[in-house]
Parts: sequence; C-alpha cells; structure tokens
Amino acid sequence: MTDTSYHCAETEGAEGAPLVFTFHGTGGNEQQFHDLPSRVLPGAHVISPRGNVSEHGALRYFQRRAEGLYDMADLATRTEAMAGFIAHHKARVGAERVIGLGYSNGANILASVAFKHAGLFSDLALLHPLIPWTPDPQPRLAGTRVLVTAGERDPICPAPMTRELTGWFESQGASLEVTWHAGGHEIAEAELASLLRFLAG
Repeated sequence: MTDTSYHCAETEGAEGAPLVFTFHGTGGNEQQFHDLPSRVLPGAHVISPRGNVSEHGALRYFQRRAEGLYDMADLATRTEAMAGFIAHHKARVGAERVIGLGYSNGANILASVAFKHAGLFSDLALLHPLIPWTPDPQPRLAGTRVLVTAGERDPICPAPMTRELTGWFESQGASLEVTWHAGGHEIAEAELASLLRFLAG
C-alpha cells in the first residue's frame, strides 16, 4: 500500500521543521486535528490521513468486531500499510523530529505502528488509547517522548487498561507523560493544554 492509498489533508512546512502525523477518532476525518500542530509549531509539516474503513458510515483505521474487540488480522495488515505510508513521507520530508498524534481509534492505529516500527517516531501523543492486549517488548521506544491522556470515567477506554499501557511504555524506557481528567471519552481542556505543551517540546 502506497502513500496514495489514503486521502489526506497536507500542509507543506519549512525546511528542517518537524513533521506531524495526525489521526482522527472514529467518525472524525482528516481535518479533526490537522490545524492543531501549527498553533505551537509554526512551519511544521502536517499530514493527516483519513481512515479508510467505514463502520456504518463512521471512518476508522481498522475493523473491529465489537467495542473493544478488534479484528486483529485486519489491524495487523493495516498497521503495516500505515507504517509504509509514514515511512514514505518521513523519507520524503527528511525531518529529524517526527511526531504522531492520535485520538481514540487514531491513537490505537498510531500505537500499533509504534509497537512494530518504533524508529519512525521521536514523539507520540496518544489521546484516549485502548490497547486490549500486551504488546511485545520494543526496546527502540527507549527515550521516545510519549504523552498519554485519558479520562478516569471513560466508558470506552477503561482507566485500568490505560494504566496497563502507560506501565508498558515505562518498562520500555520511554520518556512518559500522563494527563488524566475526571471525565469520560471527551477531550478535556487539561489534556488539550498538555498536548500543546508536549508538541511545543
């Protein structure tokens, strides 16, 4: 699968500027976070692929059988396709700092790529990820900046599972930051503020 396999929003940045990939949540589209990185990273290259799986009309990046129950074969195939897409644009742009930003289903495909291809990213921002399995060890995540944000009462991404994921990132040696808010699956002001600080580096 090539870079032309995703419809994207793209902003060409300045030479030497960071490259940011943004990934929307279920039912969102490529515009959901596309303009956000430029608020704190003027001149950044931003590439936002649209999910190419439709779930009753809602766009996603991979198939699932039910809430929290993923089609793991489909996820594996689409993870490799997305890794190829990211690698293509990383090589094309030549940026040293490569940031992945994803929310919900977008955070899940981003995390899945990082579990297998950690060297693609210098920074990962995962908003409300749900990873219902324990990833294999990934030593190449050591030193990678990782932000995880979550809601204590999130019915879609239960807090205990988020804590298992953050513990896994810590065990890989990632430079981890975690922001919680008291609510559910919505993006709260506190996590948006953390995200902007994280992007600013």
